[in-house]
Order: sequence, then C-alpha cells, then structure tokens
Amino acid sequence: MKTVHLTFPDGATKEFPASVTALDVAKSIGPRLAADALVARVNGRLVDLLTPIEEDAPIQFVTPSSPEGLQVYRHSSAHLLAAAVLELFPDAHPGVGPPTETGFFYDFYREKPFTEDDLAKLEAKMHELVTADLPYERVYYDKDEGLKLFKEKGEFLKCELIQEKAEPLFSAYKTGRFLDFCRGPHIPSTGRIKAFKLLSVAGAHWKGDEHAYPLQRIYGTSFFTEKELQEFLHQIEEAKKRDHRRLGKDLDLFSIQDDAGAGLIFWHPKGGVIRKEIEDWLREELVARGYDLVFTPHAMRLHLWETSGHTSFYRENMFGPMDVENDQYQLKPMNCPGHILIYKSRVRSYRELPLRFAELGTVYRYERSGVMHGLLRVRGFTQDDAHIFCMTEQLEAEVQACVEFAFSVLRTFGFDRYQVELSARDPNDAAHYAGTDEEWNRAEGALKNTLERMNIPFKVMPGEAVFYGPKIDVKLVDAIGRPWQLTTVQFDFNLPRRFGLEYVGADGKLHTPVMVHRALLGSIERFFGVLIEHYAGAFPLWLAPVQAVVLPISERHSAYARDVAEALRKAKIRAQLDDRNEKLNARIRDAQLQRVPVMLVAGDREAAANAVAVRRRDTGDQGSRPLDETIRWMRELIDSRASKW
Repeated sequence: MKTVHLTFPDGATKEFPASVTALDVAKSIGPRLAADALVARVNGRLVDLLTPIEEDAPIQFVTPSSPEGLQVYRHSSAHLLAAAVLELFPDAHPGVGPPTETGFFYDFYREKPFTEDDLAKLEAKMHELVTADLPYERVYYDKDEGLKLFKEKGEFLKCELIQEKAEPLFSAYKTGRFLDFCRGPHIPSTGRIKAFKLLSVAGAHWKGDEHAYPLQRIYGTSFFTEKELQEFLHQIEEAKKRDHRRLGKDLDLFSIQDDAGAGLIFWHPKGGVIRKEIEDWLREELVARGYDLVFTPHAMRLHLWETSGHTSFYRENMFGPMDVENDQYQLKPMNCPGHILIYKSRVRSYRELPLRFAELGTVYRYERSGVMHGLLRVRGFTQDDAHIFCMTEQLEAEVQACVEFAFSVLRTFGFDRYQVELSARDPNDAAHYAGTDEEWNRAEGALKNTLERMNIPFKVMPGEAVFYGPKIDVKLVDAIGRPWQLTTVQFDFNLPRRFGLEYVGADGKLHTPVMVHRALLGSIERFFGVLIEHYAGAFPLWLAPVQAVVLPISERHSAYARDVAEALRKAKIRAQLDDRNEKLNARIRDAQLQRVPVMLVAGDREAAANAVAVRRRDTGDQGSRPLDETIRWMRELIDSRASKW
C-alpha cells in the first residue's frame, strides 16, 4: 500500500496511507485538534480539511489562533451570506465576496434595492443555515462545462470571472443552493460559524469600474466568539460617535464643497487654527533636527514624471497632464522630483551629506469617487514630506533618526500605542519593481537591521513595498483600538540613478547618493481626521481652536468678562467671550458641545477679587481661582503641549 510521510511543525514525521485527508490526520492527533482545525497548510499551500494528500509534505493546521484563521473563517462567512441571499432573493446575481480586515462583503446585481429589513431577514436565514450545518463542498468543472452550467443558472458575473480567471479545470464550492467559482479553501461546514452580524448595504460597481454594472454590496463581520463580536460592535458604535465627518461639521472645522469638486478640503477658521498648531510644531522640530525647509511648484513638466518612473508605475493615480505652450505639465502627485531638482542645482560634496530637504507640499492624486472618505482619502492633500540624500554608510543612522522622529510625533499628539511593519517586495512579481535583486536585498536588509538594532518589534509585509524601494510603516493605534497608517520611511536606490544624482567623494570621484523618503503625519488632512476621531473632537488644550470661553453670569458682569477675555488674549490664549442673552447653564452646555476645554465664569465675587470660577470640560467645576494664576496654569499646559491634562 502506498504511503505518505507528513512532517509536523515540531519536526516530527508520521506515516499515513496515501490519499489521507487533513481531517483524518488531525483526528489521529486528537479530537480537540480535529474540532478546532479550520483548514490545513500542506506543502506551503492552504487546503480544505477533506483534500486528499498524495505525497510527502510538511503539514500544519490552521486554527482560530492561527494568523490565517480569521481570514478563512470570514471568507466562508461571505459564502454563508451569499447562500442566504439566494435562498430569500433568487433574483440576485452574486459577484465577488472576499474577506476584509474587519469582516467580509458580498456584491450582488439586483434591480430592487436591499433594505434594512432585508438584512434582518438575511441574518435570520444565515442562522438557519448554520443550524443546518451545511458542508462547504469543493467540486471541479472543466472550463467549458462550468461555463455552460453557470450560463444556465443565469450567473453572468460568474461567467465573466470564469472566462478571465479559470484554469482548464477549476474549482467551485457548494453551500446549500449556492454554487460559487472559488479557489478556496473553506472551513468544513456552516455549523463552525459561531458569531456574525450584517452591518450595512452600500453601492458598488463591478470590478470597481463606475461605468460597469451597478451592484449592491452587503457588509458583514464574523468572529470566533460572541464576546469578540460584541466588542467589535461596541467599537463600531464608538466610531460612529467619533466620525470626523460629522464632528467636522458640528464643530465647524472643515468642509468639502460640491461646487469645487470631490476630495478637495476647505479648512474653516477653527480647523485652520489646529492645522497651524500642527505645522508650527512640526517646522520647529524639523529645523531642530537638521532639516532644511524647501518649497516646490504644484505643477512641473511631464518629462520629470517620465524620468522618475511615475508615468509607468503610478499613472492611474495621476491627474491628466495639461498642455501649456506646446509642452505638457503635470500636477504633482509626489514632491520627490522637486527636491531632486534642488539637489541637482549645483555640485554636491560628501561633506554636505546628509542633506535633508523638508516640505509641507500639496500634492494631487486621482482617487475613484467610491473610495474617497472625508479627510482620510482625498484628491488634494498636503504631505509633511522630506527627502534625505546621503551616502550608503549614513543610511541606517538616517533611518533610525526618522523612526525616532516618528515616535516623537506620536507622543506629542497623544498616541502611546503603535504597530511597525516592514514592507518588502513580492519576489514573484519583479516586473512591478524597479532595481536589481541585489539592490532590493541590500535595501530591505538595511531597514531590517535598523529596526532590530532599535529593538522594535515589526512584521514583514511581502508585496507591500512601493515600486522604487522597501519601506517602514508605523501605524498608530487610536483611543478605541483602531490602527491608522500614517508614518512611512522609504528607501530609494532608484530615483538617484534615474536622475543622475552625484556627489564628489573624499576620493575626488563622483558617486551616486542613496535617498530616503519619509512622511511622519502622512498628510495633514489624514492626520487631522485621525486626531478628530482619536479625541472625539475634544482636543487637548494646546490644540483646541478655542481654548477658553469667558461667561459673565449676567449683563452687569460683561465689562469684567471682557477684561478677562482680553487678558487671556494678551497671554496668547485663544479665548472667546460669550455674553449672549441666554441663561448661564445654556451657554455652558453650548461650550461643552463645542468641546471647549476651559470655561471661566465671571460674577460679583470674581469681579471683586480679580478671579474667575474655573470649569473644565472633562471634570467640571474647579472652584474660584485668581485670574493671573489661571493664566499661568493654562500657559504651562499649552507650552508643554500636554496631551493629557
């Protein structure tokens, strides 16, 4: 009898009959593993538990604690949703249904819109299908045979996918009445799905093309336990309360104007004040850390982007060029070529390196209408961009300084949790990257060595590098546990060569510098959106657009209240006087709704003692204090840029 030898993660090897399934292997180890296993990794490939194993191979079981476990589980949850949709709405035509970072979705073509009531019905049907414990059955079809079958079922979207992507013999999965062209793998049966929730319906387009079929996208999420699901749903409710788009309107911080166009941000006075505080702090830090501040044009000749490689690798994200006097100009999607031209403006010596050019530069990138989202995904934004030109032996020190700078940013703005990733190239897709294998290995090694030397835990992300080099990404974690991608430090050996950058070395010969791209906030717009949501609009004192509001108890106290407001302004505290003919409690409530950090109440006793009754946004009444003491207290908090006070 033919046998196979399977090697387990601990190095042990065991013999099994050929064609043994991964499930039988799990059962041979123990009933607990057989119950927990979702799929298996055999010879490096994820497979269903019922897949026969025909040759010697390493084997590892994917369980709920495995990194891939939740993704497979959610992919199967998407199939469960599609099965429920076809049970209740046979006029729906399924498109695609992938797992996502927070759950899953499935797209459907259907003339009649899904409603909130439909979501409740679908969720109930999904529970029925879970109780039925239907298998995720893998079947195979010859391409022509499969196309014929899906055409007979009227599934025109699936037919298009099969024509484009299916191999001569392709796999599909049956879940009840639902049949899907899918490579898998999937969990054994619907009964393994324990906790799920349908969240919303949104519009979408087939393959992301706004000119293609209009679709309806049903979003959902699933977790291994009900506790995890409820924690996630609580986070969603918190996120709704913190939504920067709603708070931006309520607090009069910014707007997006239809007359101007989608994805273009208008900063209102209060938002403008916060932006100025952010930029002032950043510029002070840049100068202190040895950066030179530069400014470059918003549009430059197209040939610069051809030289840089952006027209080859980044064309779909660039606005079309403009014809000017028989030449073509391009709105800049990046600041890099501008900084490179400044470097090239004269001969450089090794004694000048490293050169650090920094710019708060506004760039323009084409984002599809379906992906734009308030301040977080826009078409025009200002990057806190910098490019460091240095010698190879200076590279790791410069990368370390960039990472340390990034952590200083996080601390200053009140973020104490973060995640670090090293984005590497996909070694199987070399065509999408510029440079040689040797250059990529050297670049990735330099970034890895730096993080290891700094004792910073990080995760390697294959395929996430930009076309010109690997990068370090620092994701901050906000007040409700959500990660946000902002900081990036990118190594680039490509652009210095493309633009012919040189410096005169100590040997008197010409050498090519290396280049580091780095952005700390990512963009001012995105960072501001994250700040709004992190603080739920209740900014720390130093960032608050209105730092104090002075409230006279009655009209006869208005003159003293005006003097208090003026004293605050002279101390460079952003103060407003609210002497409206409204009850004091109503004015306090309005100040609370506007998230004003400090309310200073002025009455007879305060006027007589040159004092104010201090009321804090977070802790309420603090009692009466002398005015000069109150000003000193506020100035100390502002000057220290305290995020918690």
